[in-house]
Amino acid sequence: MYRPTGFADLADKRVGIFGVGVEGRASVARLSGVAGSLVLVDDADDRGPDVLVSDLGGHEALLGCDVVLKSPGIARRRGDVADLESHGVIVTSSLNLWLHDVDRRRVVAITGTKGKSTTTALVTFFLHCLGESAQSLGNIGQPPYDPSIDTSWGWLVLEVSSFQCVDIEVAPALVVVTSLGADHLDWHGSLDQYVNDKLSLTRASGEHRTLVPDSVTFHDVIARLGGEVSFVEPESLGLSPRLGLLGAHSESNVALALEVTSLLVGRDVDEIRSIVADKAETFVPLKGRLTLVSSEARDGNVVRYVDDGLATAPLPTVAALEVFEHERVALIAGGFDRGVDYSSLAEELANRATTTFLITIGAAGTRLGASLDVLAPTIPQSHVDNMDDAVGQARDFLAGGGVVLFSPAAPSFDRYRNWEERSDDFARAVRVATSG
Repeated sequence: MYRPTGFADLADKRVGIFGVGVEGRASVARLSGVAGSLVLVDDADDRGPDVLVSDLGGHEALLGCDVVLKSPGIARRRGDVADLESHGVIVTSSLNLWLHDVDRRRVVAITGTKGKSTTTALVTFFLHCLGESAQSLGNIGQPPYDPSIDTSWGWLVLEVSSFQCVDIEVAPALVVVTSLGADHLDWHGSLDQYVNDKLSLTRASGEHRTLVPDSVTFHDVIARLGGEVSFVEPESLGLSPRLGLLGAHSESNVALALEVTSLLVGRDVDEIRSIVADKAETFVPLKGRLTLVSSEARDGNVVRYVDDGLATAPLPTVAALEVFEHERVALIAGGFDRGVDYSSLAEELANRATTTFLITIGAAGTRLGASLDVLAPTIPQSHVDNMDDAVGQARDFLAGGGVVLFSPAAPSFDRYRNWEERSDDFARAVRVATSG
């Protein structure tokens, strides 16, 4: 049966692009002059006059295609995707085709519930510290198949989401999984399916190494891991704080990045650590990952405002709270409700030894607040409608000092276009609250 193993296999084919966001537009550019014809389809009705709407003739148009390149946001097990395949239409992704085409010995694929963006940035930074050519691609940057990106040189450090993992058939030389928790259950269907989908990247064909943290979580899923598996212990010699990174999870991310770099360039981890340490202050931590937005002195007490806006699931928010376990915290959390279990986050809040105030936003915040109220009804809570009220109430509560922690544990797209817009709104609200 015909199945494309690279973009060249789409020559003269009728190709559907299902999902016309950043990835979809990059696919269109990549296939210009290659495909016989293109059919552009999206669920949204505002993508432009050249884009059909899924339920307004778009699906029927895709049924007439030879191949459909599905963007990550389109769930793999949706009924309309299954219908395409039942009618003999091949459904794959541009990332999968790119991995077939590229020299996979130069590629590192990094995924995980949390830490994948930071680890991608760390690997790229470490390679640069050694004088190596490297670029960060994928979720952290641009799609690697975008023709404006030159992937013919250097190391290619690729951040891969769980949405993308399920369509990948061939693995690069190195695969990294930074952590496992609960996320995107509305897309995957269940926690077990999410874990299986996330780890499917490690089971893709081709000889490769798989690096994971040396933790109970990963030892428990060893049967689901593919490739030559290595368990990596956390970095314990103080490199993480020198890089401006907080928390135990950062020590794990740094250790993984050191090991990846060592395997790529064939140099000793200790030697790499020493070189990186000399340049550590030049590393810029990624926005929205326990980033200090502002500090404010009030009557001899200090209030810190920390943006952890990329924490879109409970696991990273729990990790953020652990970083500030000895400080008073006002947590701002909530957003779009995609059905994840908030019991672990509620338990973390209920068991904190220091004073805590929970401020919730959106449907996910309502559900988190209800979970906490069952476990610890005496912990103060407030549900607000906007970021200004959230920051204002957090600031008032912490008049005696502490941390205003914006770590939402939920996606942003109930009110914002993306997590960056939401983090920008938090920073704006902080500026407004502290400007007087």
